[in-house]
Amino acid sequence: IDTAITAVTKGSSMLGANKALLETQEEFIGALSDNLTAGVSAFVDADMNEASTRLQALQTQQQLGVQALSIANQNSQMIMKLFQ
Repeated sequence: IDTAITAVTKGSSMLGANKALLETQEEFIGALSDNLTAGVSAFVDADMNEASTRLQALQTQQQLGVQALSIANQNSQMIMKLFQ
């Protein structure tokens, strides 16, 4: 009976140690997953900021192009008036 009690005690302590190890690994994996999610979110935010900056640059170029065409159109109308 003493031998059986000793074997059960050793088995229980082994199970407890394995349980503690698994809980520690679970916490680590949870933290790793959270950090990975935060990292991906940061990359997405950076990509969105870059896309927003590109869009603003393209809109500015478009506005400048419209203004240049407007100026060129006004100048050609002035030249036509000189010849009339």
